[in-house]
Amino acid sequence: MLQTIFPTLRVADVRPKHVLGFLLCALALMPSALTWAGAHIKSVPVLSSYPIYQTVVLEEPSEQCHIKRTARRHSGQSSSTPAIVGSIIGGALGNAVGSKKTNKRVGAVVGGVLGYSIGRDLGRQHANRHGTGYTEREVCETFYTQVEEQRLMGYDVSYAFAGQTHKTRMDRDPGPTIRVRVQVQPL
Repeated sequence: MLQTIFPTLRVADVRPKHVLGFLLCALALMPSALTWAGAHIKSVPVLSSYPIYQTVVLEEPSEQCHIKRTARRHSGQSSSTPAIVGSIIGGALGNAVGSKKTNKRVGAVVGGVLGYSIGRDLGRQHANRHGTGYTEREVCETFYTQVEEQRLMGYDVSYAFAGQTHKTRMDRDPGPTIRVRVQVQPL
């Protein structure tokens, strides 16, 4: 029997598992083949075709950026340079004022201490006057706006066949005619 269906098939090539697979496929396809046995395709006129839309709400993100200027105070750590320079100048002046060697030493120490204190105070005053600075940085925020959109869902189609009006929904517009499967069954 298989050689009548497949004339090029040799009996030596046929294995039991292949025959079983072929028979299972044939049995699975048999109901659909019987369904199509008495059917044929026919083009019929379309009476109307209306698009069906659905409103969909989408959220679209948008980013808005601006420059933000913020005040920045001095960190509190002032430079030691004014105090050191003050102690050197004070020590030199104290040494120059003293007349004897011990007086010069005492004058240098006292001048250095006073110079250090004056220099430190001047450095703090300068830091307080000029300690505030400004930093600019870009700040961005994301906002969402809702947008309504009309989406095509399909077409409601009316067509005439055998003196009756039928309706269906299709994915695309069928045009002036629609193809239908006509099945004839004896009563």
